[in-house]
Amino acid sequence: MNSEPESQAADLTNCDREPIHILGRIQSFGCLLAISPDWIVNRASSNTAAHLGIAAEDLIGVPLAEVLPPETLHRLRSQMQTLSQGDGIARIFGFPAVGDGRPFDIALHRSGRTIVLELEPVSPDRADQAERTLAVQALIGRVMRQDTVDAMAREAARALQTLTGFDRVMVYRFGEDESGHVIAEVAPPGAEPYLGLRYPASDIPKQARALYTKNLLRLIADVNDPCADIVPERGADGAPLDLSLAVTRAVSPIHLEYLRNMGVAASMSVSILRKGRLWGLFACHHDAPHLLDYQTRSAVELFAQLFAYELARVETDAELRNIEMARSLHDRMMARLSSGVDLVAAFETVAEELEDVIAFDGIAIYSGGEYRVLGAAPTREEFLGFARFLNTAETGQVFATDHIAAVYPAGEGFADRAAGALAIPVSRTPRDYLVMFRREIIRTVNWAGDPSKPVTVGPHGARLTPRKSFAAWQEVVRQHSAPWRTTERRAAEALRVTLLEVVLKLADENNATSQRAQEQQELLIAELNHRVRNILNLIRGLVGQSQENLTEVRAFAAILDARIHALARAHDQLTDRKWGWMPLKGLIETEVTAFHGEGAERVAISGDDVELSTTAFTTMALVVHELTTNSAKYGALGGRSGRVEINITLRDDGSVSIAWRERDGPPVQAPQRRGFGTTIIERSVPYELRGVARTSYNVGGFEAEFELPAPHVRLARPAPAPVAAAPKPAAPAVRLDGPVMVVEDNMIIAIDATDMLTQLGAAHVFSVSNLDGAMRTIAQHEIVFALVDVNLGTETSLPAVEALVAKGVPVVIATGYGADGGAIQGFPPVPVLRKPYTVEDVRGALDKAVEAVQNLR
Repeated sequence: MNSEPESQAADLTNCDREPIHILGRIQSFGCLLAISPDWIVNRASSNTAAHLGIAAEDLIGVPLAEVLPPETLHRLRSQMQTLSQGDGIARIFGFPAVGDGRPFDIALHRSGRTIVLELEPVSPDRADQAERTLAVQALIGRVMRQDTVDAMAREAARALQTLTGFDRVMVYRFGEDESGHVIAEVAPPGAEPYLGLRYPASDIPKQARALYTKNLLRLIADVNDPCADIVPERGADGAPLDLSLAVTRAVSPIHLEYLRNMGVAASMSVSILRKGRLWGLFACHHDAPHLLDYQTRSAVELFAQLFAYELARVETDAELRNIEMARSLHDRMMARLSSGVDLVAAFETVAEELEDVIAFDGIAIYSGGEYRVLGAAPTREEFLGFARFLNTAETGQVFATDHIAAVYPAGEGFADRAAGALAIPVSRTPRDYLVMFRREIIRTVNWAGDPSKPVTVGPHGARLTPRKSFAAWQEVVRQHSAPWRTTERRAAEALRVTLLEVVLKLADENNATSQRAQEQQELLIAELNHRVRNILNLIRGLVGQSQENLTEVRAFAAILDARIHALARAHDQLTDRKWGWMPLKGLIETEVTAFHGEGAERVAISGDDVELSTTAFTTMALVVHELTTNSAKYGALGGRSGRVEINITLRDDGSVSIAWRERDGPPVQAPQRRGFGTTIIERSVPYELRGVARTSYNVGGFEAEFELPAPHVRLARPAPAPVAAAPKPAAPAVRLDGPVMVVEDNMIIAIDATDMLTQLGAAHVFSVSNLDGAMRTIAQHEIVFALVDVNLGTETSLPAVEALVAKGVPVVIATGYGADGGAIQGFPPVPVLRKPYTVEDVRGALDKAVEAVQNLR
């Protein structure tokens, strides 16, 4: 085959044609078995001997039942039932795969008619899955407290670094041109920052983007991994195995070279989906090989999905505000233009109203051959040529560009006055326009290296070779205006409909003909179609959010999301009371208000004021959530006049009876099947609290009664006097003019402690979780203050505290055992903080620690 000539122009799409899904290899941290529909091994990875003790050649043609224990095989067959015919991955954790009983995490998916199993050995010291789930819940709670996308992204990057241990975590958002922009970053001290840099769309080939929407997490544990081949390379049909959904799929040599050029030894990418499309990525880098076990990766996927839900919520709220803004503009314009004046005469009125919604430097109206302008705009002669270009655009659509000269070369002649345009057609024939213009903005774009990759004959043939440098590379962009945002385009579309309504209204007043009436009817149909489509798209966004397909499992995930919110509300109340006894009425009122707002007055609570234990409070939070949800969907709270009566009775034996009765709602029928929500209502109290739960689907209204045993109930204590809000923490007596260290093995407490020290003026805080990390940090950095946990799992922090005291560093030790407990015996005499502590507590302890060091001097 003849080689391509060296003078061939660069083809930015040749990376797009690389068959990354059929490389025929997997990463060696796991092994792979490909199974026929009758569960016979037909392919295996060449490293099965290392993982399973059986050579790949000895597995081919063997029934899987002769390879895996019966319990594991049974669980795999059951999991296969949960997979739809489309894309999907099922997983089981900690099941034996060989005779010696060693546990493996196993992923399975379909690849055509083949079943693909991927097995990863389980580390004996990995954390419990429940702990990871609680950590994810706590970390996503921090994200939920942010109110902007950038703030959410910063908190999410920080959370993922905590959850995964990667050196660098970036949040990467895609633009309309598919280039990426790093909007948030957490990186080690001294590392070259990537925050704010842009990456060209060619950095992620099209087929890789497609895989990111199918397989949400991609781990590359070691860029120098020799990998393991699939044996045999091709099946009986002559085709290689499609590894699109494989979690251990090997990596393209081009991408490995790209990572090495960045100095990255391990990476992980996690998809952020919005309405089924790739909104962005969490990009994680490490300077050494870094393997995350499958359970941790599953927790990361859960975090990313919950982040996508929150992202959808924030963006949907913004969309709803924009819809309201467009509707308000429509109403104002109709009110001001309904007096019979034409658009040219009302031009200044239109410009005035638009200025509050869409920013522009100039505006022009061209109607009936008349041309009027305000601000920076082309001359009449210049605009006539541009209008002829606009006539070629799609009929009845708003036209927007931030670079007129790119689509209309003659626009270079007026680029100094109008570089971008947002054109609204305001008639059918002749084509009349209302056009907003923006001036040229000469701006500098910072790219991560030169985005134009050099064409060289490299180790992978005559193709684009990944660039070697990722230092900021500046490009000066001219003849561009500020881009027109999506919200501005939507406002322009709403205005287009409004102005067309005005045009037809004026025509209706001037010509009482059937043709005029027909045109008005057509406009109303177009407007109805436009608004119905907007509503359908909004519903789709609210329902689908970041989901790719609406399957039964994903529908359950949406319900689970609501239940997590119910638990979060209960958690907030428990936190406010420092996990003590909690008032039952407060729980009910919080849940009802969260669901029904002003309609909460239709829920009447009577009877005794009782408090619940923390266990009972969490259980009843889910029960009340399901009762409230079901009432809103099917019962009394779903109608206009329905009401709910809740009576709480404290009995002589110390138990409590809770009666829920719905009245004046729609007729009630017992459900045809018992869903998960019904199970929570009927079984949570008996199972979790050893109480009683009874339900009755009466025609007049649903009723439920719960009995909670005495150990979980007590009469409410008098409410304490209100405490004045804590003042903003004052600065400590000493400035934290250097690196500060937090030694804490609980990641959530470590994050909170880091936040507190940052509030108190610390510019950089090192957070470590074990003694070795603390001793390395002390040796490598001039620490000026340390907040140290006493108990670090299987070890104590005593050597680190002694080393800090010996260097004259102010130290505060933290413990949950109490300042007088035996846990701190043998420690140097330094200030002690009792957990939980506040920023004010840390400030006071810091002052004491500094004073103690000064006294020793």
